Amino acid sequence: MRFFSDNAASVHPRLLEALVEANVQDTAYDGDGLTARLNGAFSDLFETEVEALWVATGTAANSLALAAMCQPHQGVICHKEAHIEQDEAGAPGFFTGGAKLMLLDGPGAKLSPETVEAHCAAIRDDVHQVQPAVVSITNASEYGMVYRPDEVAELSAVCKARGLGLHMDGARFANAVGTLGCAPADLTWKAGVDALSFGFVKNGGMSAEALIFFDRELAADTHYRRKRAGHLQSKGRYLAAQILAMLDHDLWLDNARAANAGAQIIANAARDRLLYPVEANEVFIKLSADEAAKLRGLGFDFYDWGEGQARLVTSWNQSADDIRPLADAINAL
Repeated sequence: MRFFSDNAASVHPRLLEALVEANVQDTAYDGDGLTARLNGAFSDLFETEVEALWVATGTAANSLALAAMCQPHQGVICHKEAHIEQDEAGAPGFFTGGAKLMLLDGPGAKLSPETVEAHCAAIRDDVHQVQPAVVSITNASEYGMVYRPDEVAELSAVCKARGLGLHMDGARFANAVGTLGCAPADLTWKAGVDALSFGFVKNGGMSAEALIFFDRELAADTHYRRKRAGHLQSKGRYLAAQILAMLDHDLWLDNARAANAGAQIIANAARDRLLYPVEANEVFIKLSADEAAKLRGLGFDFYDWGEGQARLVTSWNQSADDIRPLADAINAL
């Protein structure tokens, strides 16, 4: 009955088993045997050599990535509704030492190459204006919209022409891959992404996210930044164990596909109420205050999303039988 956030979903049992197996003495911090396997596991997944670091939160993953790509006097181009702007309490500015977030618009919380290029072209090349250093996109976006590989590549072309890095906030990267059916490589480094915040907590994980550097030179100083930021956990093997369990036999992808399928059940019921196409596991619908009260009166939990709107999020552990009552209730409004 709870559809307010996939952050609230239960932890997949295979992760709990992995934590028990990891509960033996090993080297501390990031020197343990499980952490040592991360680079290889992610390199296999992405079909190229990468550097992978565990962190506890998506906020830390995003902020550490941006700090590696942006100097304090520079700027990060992102959508005005990006998570790094709306929901991270200024953490990107804190981690980067003051870099400015340069906010752009775009339907479905997505950036277009034309908008990014126009913004860059309007900035004078002098010391009186902040110069951008990186573009950050969210996939799936804050409105559940998915960037296709060609869209990422087109944005990357603008970035490369202007000497900008490209960061992908992948809190729901698994859901995007599940929708597209493409290889993770096609949506990231092959399309020009330099760094990816790979989310697991929303997708059946517990307390571990991954920061993936396709440009491995960016990772060197990030080890120090992670320590300075208080994110080098002394028992890091427990974070590594969670991530490896999610990667094993593509559990991350199975979970995302299950959540996506649940969202489609709601989308089919919502029909004309839909505010955006449903491309991941988030459904945004038109809902009056009275209608929202009726649904809550039946026991359903969700976020209001502005006046007359609501956000419904499905999770990996919700079956079709769990979701159909909400779909039926929306149909009955």
